[in-house]
Amino acid sequence: MGFILSRFLTTGCRRDTRILMIGLDAAGKTTVLYKLKLGEVVTTVPTIGFNVESIQYKNILFSVWDVGGQDKIRPLWRHYYQNTYGVIYVVDS
Repeated sequence: MGFILSRFLTTGCRRDTRILMIGLDAAGKTTVLYKLKLGEVVTTVPTIGFNVESIQYKNILFSVWDVGGQDKIRPLWRHYYQNTYGVIYVVDS
């Protein structure tokens, strides 16, 4: 993962980069999002729709879209792919 991130940061990618975070319901997507943003674990509630947060890392501003994972929301995921540079698929093991 570190190698991939290093390559990502040195390839001259856009300064504002949209990342889509998807996964099944209750997988921990929102927890991961706020751990990245705030550096701590916060109490969350199920996401209905989506959460969007901007996270600065070095010279890149990531716009991370955390999309709800409930059965009825999953068919809508395809609408979020446009203009997305990367996808994080969260799995609760």
